[in-house]
Amino acid sequence: MTKTLAFVLYPGITPLDLVGPLQVLSALAQIDPSFEVVVVGQALTPMGTDTPLRLTPSHTFNQVREPFAVIVPGGTEPTLAAMADEPLLDWLRSAAQTAEIVGSVCTGSLILAAAGLLNGREATTHWGFRDLLAKLGATPVAERWVESGPVLTAAGVSAGIDMALHLVERLAGEQTARTVQLLIEYDPQPPHGGIDWDSTDLDFFKPHARAMLDTALSAHPELLARLTA
Repeated sequence: MTKTLAFVLYPGITPLDLVGPLQVLSALAQIDPSFEVVVVGQALTPMGTDTPLRLTPSHTFNQVREPFAVIVPGGTEPTLAAMADEPLLDWLRSAAQTAEIVGSVCTGSLILAAAGLLNGREATTHWGFRDLLAKLGATPVAERWVESGPVLTAAGVSAGIDMALHLVERLAGEQTARTVQLLIEYDPQPPHGGIDWDSTDLDFFKPHARAMLDTALSAHPELLARLTA
């Protein structure tokens, strides 16, 4: 039986949140045809992102009702607004009832949390918004990716690739995961080395995060108040 791995597309996402793990799991589907990868959205129309690139779903929500796995990418202000997108939240709640894996990248975990899918679970997200998880019923964890039962959440943007490689190992074994990593030549060597989290001032971002929340949820004062209390 074909196992459908569904990535969710909504307006304003960060493309790498979707495309990074999408590439990883598409490679898995090429190796093992028992998996298929789809991108689902409310309609089959091009959607803007937070770059000049526009993306189009391959399927609508109605066409994919019971995916084996569902993964939600994140972004900035549009993702915060999507926390109040009831058609999106309703589809996620329905899909999660039968999905064996529910995942997210970056602030996509805030959408899962807003749908009530992270209650009582450890989860992560982009460091600039991690504190919001607790206000939505989850337990924030400062890790590259976090696994909590069927739920798999990744930290910011590029962390989605790491999370997806772990998922490949979970689904098809370590050797297949290593093969996928080799095929996409994922061997990060940033020119300035890794991030020194211990000496980096992260507080500078707080006013920017608050401003995005205020704008994104201006039409949803109750949710805004919950997240800013």
